[in-house]
Amino acid sequence: MKALCRLKLFIARGLCLSLKCFCIFACNQIYCFRSDLCILLLLRMSPISTVRNSSYMNRPLVSYRSGRHFLQIPGPTNVPDRILRAIDRPTIDHRSAEFARLGHDCLEGMKAIFKLSRGHVFIYPASGTGAWEAAIVNTLSPGDRVLMFETGQFAALWRNIAENFGLVVDLVPGDWRHGVDSNVVEAKLTEDARHAIKAVMCVHNETSTGVTSQIGEVRRAIDSARHPALLIVDVISSLASIDCRQDDWGVDVAVAGSQKGLMLPPGLSFNAVSEKALAASTLARLPRAFWSWENMLEANKSGFFPYTPATNLLYGLRESISMLVYEEGLENVFRRHRRHAEATRQAVRAWGLELLCLEPREFSNSLTAVLMPDGFDEANLRRVILEEFNLSLGAGLGKVKGRVFRIGHLGDFNDLMLCGTLCGIEMGLERSGVPFRQGGVAAAMNYLNRRDPMDSRSDT
Repeated sequence: MKALCRLKLFIARGLCLSLKCFCIFACNQIYCFRSDLCILLLLRMSPISTVRNSSYMNRPLVSYRSGRHFLQIPGPTNVPDRILRAIDRPTIDHRSAEFARLGHDCLEGMKAIFKLSRGHVFIYPASGTGAWEAAIVNTLSPGDRVLMFETGQFAALWRNIAENFGLVVDLVPGDWRHGVDSNVVEAKLTEDARHAIKAVMCVHNETSTGVTSQIGEVRRAIDSARHPALLIVDVISSLASIDCRQDDWGVDVAVAGSQKGLMLPPGLSFNAVSEKALAASTLARLPRAFWSWENMLEANKSGFFPYTPATNLLYGLRESISMLVYEEGLENVFRRHRRHAEATRQAVRAWGLELLCLEPREFSNSLTAVLMPDGFDEANLRRVILEEFNLSLGAGLGKVKGRVFRIGHLGDFNDLMLCGTLCGIEMGLERSGVPFRQGGVAAAMNYLNRRDPMDSRSDT
């Protein structure tokens, strides 16, 4: 009996000791967790110099840069807080009546932005490259001949896609400093007596060069040649920034994306399609499934899509349409972009630097491409500006890589944001040792302080 009691006592003492050890261990773990958390918070709040000297537990260094990042590439652009809040909503059933209202609002609202009254707007969960492909496969057949113009990097990339689908591309070479020559359009189509050319494909605003082609003149050239070719236009970096008049210009397919003038994140793309293009799609023989207009049309009639849509981006799109069309108004949007573009050009001239675009009537209102002085690399300038001032500028692309930097001034943008951008560039030019003249920011400010600069100018 005594032996049994001693055994019970021994077990009880063992259990107490184990419990005590467990409690000490648990407290230590909580203490360590709290200590880790405090240290991380202190690191987050510490100056960068303090963080660089920290080797706490070999963790990655933590740095913090105060203020907001200046995203002044020519797309993706700054997303307004209103649109971010609109996107930040619970996803709904994409077969519900509530979604049908959302889909209808977006489809009809985009017609207003494209200035399209007859035809249809198709919305894809894709980048602008997807919309390029959709425009090709829905209107053309293998072996079809198309007329294209080398106005810059994105025109060249579109050509590559066309050739990948077996189209025969008649490419008009360019110097990347001019837009589409409407006289060449008319001459090429007049020579094509048998109407072998099925489409004229061009970029309205070439994002790599800051050159805007005159699409109205291209349409007049096609009509003057009495040619039935479709007019297919990339308006990715002009839509909702530079006036796009699909009806007036007789554009048969306009290709666009969400991440530029529409002020959305990347992820939506568009085909705005005329009745003529819809008719052509019934004869096109290139294979298509995901991009099929036919599959989209029936579902869109009720505000739906034939597959799962990007619901939350559509929330953002509806907010964007409201801001651009019903609140600020498209004409005011275009006026604002003209002011900021001209103010930027005034700064570039004051710096003594050269614009890539040579023809004043082709200057882009979405971005400005600036040539570097000989012997200086744009990549180094952009690196200094990013590291010193947290400002991102567009790189030189394709043939002008290393020679050109690009200033985006499109989307959700105002006078103070532009002045801050130009100030960062002016300081960056000095710190990089690039030869220039001071006074660019002042020149832009003087221009912006005029009452109605550029208000009378309109795109043709």
